[in-house]
Parts: sequence; C-alpha cells; structure tokens
Amino acid sequence: MRPAGVPDLSGKVCLVAGASRGVGRGIARALGEAGATVVVTARSSETGARTDQRSEALEDTAREVDLAGGRGHHYLCDHTREGEVDAMVRWVLRRFGRIDVAVSSVWGGNEGYDGVRYPDGAAWGTAFWRRGLAPLRHGMETGPLAGLLLARAVAPAMVSARGGLLALVSFGTEAYLGDLFYDLAKSATNRLALAMAEELKPHGVTALALAPGLVRTERVVEAGMGGEAGESPLYAGRALAALAGDPAAAERAGQVVHVADLAAAYGFTDEDGSRPERYRPDGAPPQ
Repeated sequence: MRPAGVPDLSGKVCLVAGASRGVGRGIARALGEAGATVVVTARSSETGARTDQRSEALEDTAREVDLAGGRGHHYLCDHTREGEVDAMVRWVLRRFGRIDVAVSSVWGGNEGYDGVRYPDGAAWGTAFWRRGLAPLRHGMETGPLAGLLLARAVAPAMVSARGGLLALVSFGTEAYLGDLFYDLAKSATNRLALAMAEELKPHGVTALALAPGLVRTERVVEAGMGGEAGESPLYAGRALAALAGDPAAAERAGQVVHVADLAAAYGFTDEDGSRPERYRPDGAPPQ
C-alpha cells in the first residue's frame, strides 16, 4: 500500500541527478516508493571517489529505490562536465527508450561547510567584499549550470515525445537568504526554471523549480543542526512524485513550487506522518 498522496508511477522512467545523498536521495527513494524506474546519478561511488570525503554512495541510493518498491539503476557522472552528462543521457535512452521525469538535485555549494565555516574560512553571511570568488564559481557550477547541462541533454527526447517533467531542486528566494553567494546561486536556478519553462511549454514539456524547507540531510545531522531542520529528504521526494503523477502539473510550469504547499494540495506527508509548514527564511544557512 502506498502512503496517501503518493501516485502510481510504475510506468515512468525517472532520472535523478545528484542522488548520492541529501534531497536527491530522498527524491529517488520517493519515486521508487511510487513504483517508478529510477536512474540515479552522481559523482560518489562505492567503487571510486567520494565527494567532500562523504561516506554516501550512488549504489546505496539505487538499493534504496529497490527497497522502496521501484527499480533502481545507477550511473556514475560528474554533472559539471558536459560530455559526461550527454553520455549518461544517451545511455539512459538506449537502455529505457525514454525519460519521463528528470530532476537536478546537484549542489556542491556547501561542500566543506562544517556548520560554522566554509573551506575558505568564511562564515555564513560573511560580507561578499571580504570573500574570494572561488566559492561562488563552485556554487554556480554545481548548481544552476549543472541543472542547465542536464536540461540540455534531456530536452530533445522530451520535446520529441511531446511530454515530460523537468525539475530543478532549489530554494525559495522571495526574501534575501542571508548569504550573497547562496542567494545568487538559488535565484539563478529559479530564473533558469522560469526561462526553460517558457521555451518548453509549446512542446508539452513542464519545467519548474522545487523548493524544500530546511532538510535533515546527512550533512545537517552530522553538523549537529538536525533539530533545526523540520523536513526529511523524503518530503521533497514525495512532492516531486506527486507532481510527476499529476496530469495538470503543467499549470505550475516556470514556478518555484514549495514542498509544503504541494503537501497541502496533494495530501502527502513526511516520513513520520507530519506535514511541516512552509519554511520562512530568517537568515539561517540552508543546506
């Protein structure tokens, strides 16, 4: 029995980038819970390199998809490299024939953050004129640029099929988020979703940005900030699954859709049965 608000996606082929941990893993797991075939991609593998010296690996996520009720497959890919992304998408299309849902949850902007300092010694919210630009470049490359590379690779197949859902995991930017580098990367991601939606709408493809609140990712828990985060990664995953199962999802094209708002609309809950409310930024560092 699927939980309330979780659709039947047993006929869908889904691709989740940045799925070795965090929100990406939660999305992959929720799509598996809905019965989908889910290809998970990232840079961290149990047989190779791990990003940011983390223990989580891509293969673990694929197994979680299987355990949740779906069919998990993994593909090692650096989503900042155009050639690797293109090759990965070609592999998925050869193997499964189509891609119904593509999600970019790639984000490396918090790599090295220990809850107090970033690798360059700056704290969250340090004035932009007191920081070098290397962290900003990295955040843009592993955020909006990675999302664009994935979209470019999957769009031709979706346009040809006259359908598909393309989602970028981001954050709500109605107010300043408290750190210029983070705010700029998320604002760019949200604008990217809007622009892509305009170009994809005539072809029957829906693009949008998905905004969780504060999520209890592995990094957040290890930093001792788990008590401040009100959502599990699965909450965002169930939001994405609900969108993927909704024939009217195109009505949200170009929008930044909030996980809590989708929970109220579709009737799903978080992993523990709760329904966390929409997060309102107060200057705390999102993860």
